[in-house]
Amino acid sequence: MARHSVLQAFYTSKVWQDFRLSLILERGLRCEHCGNLVAQARELTAHHKIELTPENVHDHLISLNPELVMLVHHKCHNEIHKRFGAKRARNVYLVYGPPLAGKKTFVSERMMRGDIVVDIDMLYEAVSFQPSYDKPENLFSNVMGIHNLLLDNIKTRMGKWGDAWVIGGYPDKFRRERTANDLGAELVYIEATKDECMSRLATDPQRQHVQSEWQGYIDKWFEQYQE
Repeated sequence: MARHSVLQAFYTSKVWQDFRLSLILERGLRCEHCGNLVAQARELTAHHKIELTPENVHDHLISLNPELVMLVHHKCHNEIHKRFGAKRARNVYLVYGPPLAGKKTFVSERMMRGDIVVDIDMLYEAVSFQPSYDKPENLFSNVMGIHNLLLDNIKTRMGKWGDAWVIGGYPDKFRRERTANDLGAELVYIEATKDECMSRLATDPQRQHVQSEWQGYIDKWFEQYQE
């Protein structure tokens, strides 16, 4: 079966139609993208936050997961996918806070396919082939070079990305506000206490062998943080 036919068969199936109607009955006739009410159920499309493919369409934790599906007006659906000439307004967010506060989780739950995300840990992973929590110090200048280039792309609005999400600690108020002003970004603070961050570190099996290093990151952030 062709790739398109696999998806078409799913979207015309009774299980998908019943799932879509159940969402509308539960959530009402409101677009979850723009917040506006619609007159009829047929004006709403069920949009998957994770794009469906022939490889994942039969994974019901993705295709039939209410937490991964939004009810959106047809026009908003086109804007999300940038179809038929629709343009999505570009927003830039600088997401900051202490290590292990949940910054990546916050972004992953809100970003859409086609957004650009700039995160130091993930850049380290890309250039070192090590896990994102393992950051070889000798690669710092290389990682920062890529990081700064991506920030320049966002500042100049280079490329066709949707929204931009810049993730970092940014404990220094002056640097944080200067970066946000340069990028035209909205500041988003992910709050967590030092005890909460240390507790998450202590229960994270992936960071067991680098615990002392990450304790240093947490201590340093709270020593430097300025509101």
